[in-house]
Amino acid sequence: MERRATRTVLAAVLLGVGGLVMAVAQRQPAAGERPRDREGKAMSGRTLGPEEERVIRGKGTERPFTGKYWNHHANGTYTCRRCGAPLFPSSAKFDSGTGWPSFDQALPGAVREVRDADGMRTEIVCAHCGGHLGHVFRGEGFTSLQTRHCVNSVSLDFVAGEGAPDGAAAKAGATASAGTCAADGGPVPGDAVPARAEAFFAGGCFWGVEYFFDQVPGVIRAESGYMGGRVDDPTYERVCAHGTGHVETVRVEYDPAKVTYEALARRFFEIHDPTQVDRQGPDVGEQYRSVVFYADEAQQRVAQGLVDRLVRRGYAVATRLQPATIFWPAEAYHQDYYARKHGLPYCHTRTNRFGDE
Repeated sequence: MERRATRTVLAAVLLGVGGLVMAVAQRQPAAGERPRDREGKAMSGRTLGPEEERVIRGKGTERPFTGKYWNHHANGTYTCRRCGAPLFPSSAKFDSGTGWPSFDQALPGAVREVRDADGMRTEIVCAHCGGHLGHVFRGEGFTSLQTRHCVNSVSLDFVAGEGAPDGAAAKAGATASAGTCAADGGPVPGDAVPARAEAFFAGGCFWGVEYFFDQVPGVIRAESGYMGGRVDDPTYERVCAHGTGHVETVRVEYDPAKVTYEALARRFFEIHDPTQVDRQGPDVGEQYRSVVFYADEAQQRVAQGLVDRLVRRGYAVATRLQPATIFWPAEAYHQDYYARKHGLPYCHTRTNRFGDE
C-alpha cells in the first residue's frame, strides 16, 4: 500500500508540473506531423504526404514495380522515411523479382517484427518510431540467410555512401529481430547471430521486473513500458484506470552472444509468481497479469517449453503467451526506479522453480 501511494503521489506531482511535456512526448504524431523522440523533440524534418500516410501510418501497401527503390542500386543506407533512423545497408539488398525492395537483413536493433493483423504474416516496423515498413518472409531460398524483408519504397529514404556498412559488417550484424534464437533458446550458429535482440516480459509492477533483468549479464538495457492494449499512446493513469487493456511490460534488449532468450525467459518465471491471475502480490489489476510477449515462433516455442516444465512440476501456470505488439515506453519517472531510489523490489524475488540448479 505504501508503494502504491508513492506511485500515485509521484504521478500526480509529475503530471501537475510536466503533464503537457509528457503528453507531447508520448502521443502518436498526427497526420502530417513530425514524429518525436521520448523527450518530445522532433526526430526529423520530414512530413508525410497522403500516400506515405496511407502506407506508414495506415499500414497500407504500394503497388509493385512502382516504388522509388525497388530497382535502386547504390552504396549507402536505407533509412526510415518517417523518423530518419537507419534501417537497411545497401549490401543487404537483392532483387527478388517481386517489385518491392528486398533485404536479407536489417541493421542491428533497427527493425521490429509484429504479428500481422491477418494472423498469418509477420509485419516489420521501424523500431524507433513504429512506422510500417512491410513484411518479412523466411525460407524462400533467395539468399543464404533465407530471409526477405519486403519493404514499401514509400517507407524509405536513402543516404548515399556515408554510414553504409560494407559487406562484412553487414553480414556480422544479422536481422535485428529477437527471433534469431534456436528452438532450444541458444544462439543460432555463425553469422546469423545478431548484435542485439529484444524480449518482452510482463510480470506485475514493471519496476521490479526491470530491476532483476538489469542484473543479468548480457542484458544491454531493460526498459519499462506498456504492451498488449487496444489504444495508442497509453499513459500510466489510463492504464491504471483499466481503460486501455495494456500490461506493464519490460522490454529487454540483450546480446545473444552473451545470454540466450531461454535464460532470460527462465529468469522471468523465477522473479515473479506465474500462478497469480491479474495480480502480482499486493498489486491487483489486469495491468499486472503475467504475459510473455513473443517476437517470433522461436521465442514462442522456448516460452511454451518452460511453461510445460513448470506444469509438470505442479505449478498452475497462469502466464499467457501472446505475440508482441507495439511497445510504448513508460514515462521517464518509471525508468530505473529502484536504481534511482537505491531500493529493492518488495513484491519480486528470485525463486528456483525449475529444480535443476
